Amino acid sequence: MNQQELKAFLDSKVEEYNQLGFIANDPISIPHEFSKKQDIEIAGFMAAVFAWGQRKTIINKSHEFLGLMDNAPHDFVLNYSEEDLKPFLKFKHRTFNSTDALYFLHFFRWFYEKYDSLEHAFTGKLGERTSMEARLTHFFEVFFSLPDHPIRTYKHIPNPARKSACKRINMFLRWMVRRDDNGVDFGIWRHIQSSELICPCDLHVDRVARKLGLITRKPTDWLTAMELTQNLKKLDPLDPVKYDFALFGLGVEEKF
Repeated sequence: MNQQELKAFLDSKVEEYNQLGFIANDPISIPHEFSKKQDIEIAGFMAAVFAWGQRKTIINKSHEFLGLMDNAPHDFVLNYSEEDLKPFLKFKHRTFNSTDALYFLHFFRWFYEKYDSLEHAFTGKLGERTSMEARLTHFFEVFFSLPDHPIRTYKHIPNPARKSACKRINMFLRWMVRRDDNGVDFGIWRHIQSSELICPCDLHVDRVARKLGLITRKPTDWLTAMELTQNLKKLDPLDPVKYDFALFGLGVEEKF
């Protein structure tokens, strides 16, 4: 199909899948259980980090982790005691273990004692006009800026400098940044624009995008995510990542 036909097709699928009914079986349901901005950020970030494998398991593990935080993550990270950390010693999700959990909590305490939004970790002093690649690299550096950071935890925070497609962090950014009237994404961040977002390139999105000719690169890495996003910008330069709904829905719901 030509570009005009492709746009019409994908726009119709965005309308079909960018709906509140999409939330229940997706990890985005986790931050939707909160109303405080910082709780949404922490819950969303953890759900995105855990977004590896079956969605049901991701949701269950997110609930388990947040339950250990008394389902009040912002208050917990600012006020936990050493005793409060003991239950996390038994937490595990795939390769994410207690060492990772304790460092995440340590980072959150350090960060939220200084700033009121996790957005600052992506923007910092970079200014408004910078690349998303620079923002993600900056976030990685901020996240591991504490002197006791464990090297093993690097695997849970993707970095485009390491050629990662950064699927999970791009998904989290979509949740925080995109604003529309459908109530799926939160749009609570203001210093990053929807036009800057990079499409999360997961297995389903990758497969459908290749079938539609939106990806030509053989590997799936950062340059692939950039290629996909640049092609989606031809369809909507201001909100290219809205097509994540269409591509994912086509892959998961329709086995396109």
